Amino acid sequence: MPIIMLALVFAASACAVTGVRADVYKYVDAKGNTYFTDAPLKGAKYRLEWKRESRGLVNENRQRLASLNPRPAANPAPSSSKSAAASESLAARRARFERLINAYARLNKLSPELLHAVIRTESAYNHEAVSHAGAQGLMQLMPGTAARYGVKDSFNPIENLRGGAAYLRDLLDLFGQDLTLALAGYNAGENAVIRNGYQIPPYSETRNYVRQVLQHMGYERQAGG
Repeated sequence: MPIIMLALVFAASACAVTGVRADVYKYVDAKGNTYFTDAPLKGAKYRLEWKRESRGLVNENRQRLASLNPRPAANPAPSSSKSAAASESLAARRARFERLINAYARLNKLSPELLHAVIRTESAYNHEAVSHAGAQGLMQLMPGTAARYGVKDSFNPIENLRGGAAYLRDLLDLFGQDLTLALAGYNAGENAVIRNGYQIPPYSETRNYVRQVLQHMGYERQAGG
């Protein structure tokens, strides 16, 4: 999203020129519009998404930009403008990770259809994927979640699946095996679900996410049947 990149560039420039340690706030209003400011906003129509120190944003942005560069493969292919993961078809990427995904599904007592559906929604089976918010890898782990589950390299499919599947299992247990709440928690964070009275938070992104995962689960079951 251009507005997010613009804010990061602005924060980087401000820090580099002035060296001032300032806070940057990200807000989303009731219509889904995103705002960045260096001062807290008041009013019911604004929801605080996050607060960062500008110097921290600069470091996050540098790391994010570095992570977007394709990592060298063990046996490098001829140079290309796209990484191998990005250039493969969805079916080819799915086939690459199918055994691994099914194994972690069994290990965490998850249905393979669920794990496949989450991965398809999160990254379309691209283990190099990075979201605008900084989520990484097959299951799009945020740095905090990765650290919580001992994942040191979110671009490593084995580590990413181990952490993501364990997190999904914990969310199902936390919300009494309610799949929709677990998926909402995976997208928006478990605290967002709890704050909203153990209901799916009223965020269009989260509600669309839950619907999309359930839809992909249906596709998986039809294909398996």
